[in-house]
Amino acid sequence: MTHHILAIDQGTTSSRAILFDGSMKRVATGQEEFPQHFPASGWVEHDPADIWSTTAATCRSAIERAGIGPEDIAAIGITNQRETVVVWEKDTGRPLHNAIVWQDRRTAETCARLRAEGLEPIVTERTGLRVDPYFSGTKLAWILDQVAGSRARARRGEILFGTVDTYLIWRMTGRAEHVTDATNASRTMLYNIHESRWDEEVCRALDIPMQMLPEVRDCDAEFGVTRPDLFGRPIPIRGVAGDQQAATLGQACFRPGMMKSTYGTGCFALLNTGDTPAKSANRLLTTVAYQLGGTPTYALEGSIFIAGAVVQWLRDGLGIIRHVSETQALAERADPGQRLYLVPAFTGLGAPHWDAEARGALFGLTRNAGPAEIARAALESVAYQTRDLWEAMQADWPGEGAATLSALRVDGGMSASDWTMQFLADMLGAPVDRPDVLETTALGVAWLAGQASGLYPGQEGFAQDWALERRFEPAIDAEERDRLKAGWDDAVRRTLTTSA
Repeated sequence: MTHHILAIDQGTTSSRAILFDGSMKRVATGQEEFPQHFPASGWVEHDPADIWSTTAATCRSAIERAGIGPEDIAAIGITNQRETVVVWEKDTGRPLHNAIVWQDRRTAETCARLRAEGLEPIVTERTGLRVDPYFSGTKLAWILDQVAGSRARARRGEILFGTVDTYLIWRMTGRAEHVTDATNASRTMLYNIHESRWDEEVCRALDIPMQMLPEVRDCDAEFGVTRPDLFGRPIPIRGVAGDQQAATLGQACFRPGMMKSTYGTGCFALLNTGDTPAKSANRLLTTVAYQLGGTPTYALEGSIFIAGAVVQWLRDGLGIIRHVSETQALAERADPGQRLYLVPAFTGLGAPHWDAEARGALFGLTRNAGPAEIARAALESVAYQTRDLWEAMQADWPGEGAATLSALRVDGGMSASDWTMQFLADMLGAPVDRPDVLETTALGVAWLAGQASGLYPGQEGFAQDWALERRFEPAIDAEERDRLKAGWDDAVRRTLTTSA
């Protein structure tokens, strides 16, 4: 009896597979980390073979741990690290280069040149994005520049491009399907989000042959079936969404004005703006939240590059903690009379500043400052950055001063920290809602695949099933909130480069 959904969550540092039952409850999980490659300063790569092998292995592990067979799986949903680029040969499947990861900054000079040539207004108008190394377009162009003859081969249909979802589907279906969904397409800097098609002018500006781009489908479309030998029988792939859009779905943010923020390595906040792509005056991104029935739903997005990674830095860089779980206890012991501000611009600053050259800084140090005060500043930096996004979104949608965001739904590993979530509520001056299910990314694509297969309810029923685990209410007054935020704003101003 096919009453399970297999959700694949292919992330930046690990691949996971989670089996959900007919009631959308987690049954079993498989997870494997894989190596990160840093060939030069600011460069981040993955071996596509590692992405594939860990994905396949975790799927088999989850199925085995659940004690079920392939006949018990109705469909597969896939969510993935966005913007990461894979280019491979159509006939052999051999990658032309390691995957270039979303964090990679190697194309910063290229992006600066393109901005100087006046391309950014066209990119922003059509794709909703900025000309930035974060997105897939210049990464793809870089690979084509480096591998001799690859553009000519791409024009002949011999070379394929894909984000991670596309690469996995191509391999899972035995090379039968070269496809993606609208959310992943909208993160490439090559996709016209208003006309729902690849943009010829932007592709031409980057000299990217359109023959190598995948077909774009709805998030709950039919993406093919797995080859029979992979899991023991063909299983349909019925749900695909980039990780942050999948989390938006998993948080049941179906109504315009609903907002979620996911705290993983980075932090990504999305505000549902409905069927209208809101144009940001505050350097936010306009993107596709999801697409069902051929109709896109849009979102404003703010991207913070360093969230959970700042806690990893406390552990691996400074050595002031041994385990991530120690951070909260340290922060609670911090001297309330000292106020440190850590701006974690380790790889630049994302929205709303978009300063690729900014670097991290710590302000307010005194002789008595120590690990506890630094740990508190690290956790607080996540809330301050989220407040920056909150204010920008409130100003952008549906117009300046017209929107009042009522609450923020949170997920991701860092959302498990009660101390951090309370400080976040304090800084927003609004409730922070943490759901029962923190694995919202996997849940989002499980729901996509399940409702497409008739196993799970539609949007309304799924939204009714969303369950709150804890609500964090603001516990400080507006005067204190503004005083703390003023200190953060001053620290950021000192950190920004003159070119920002």
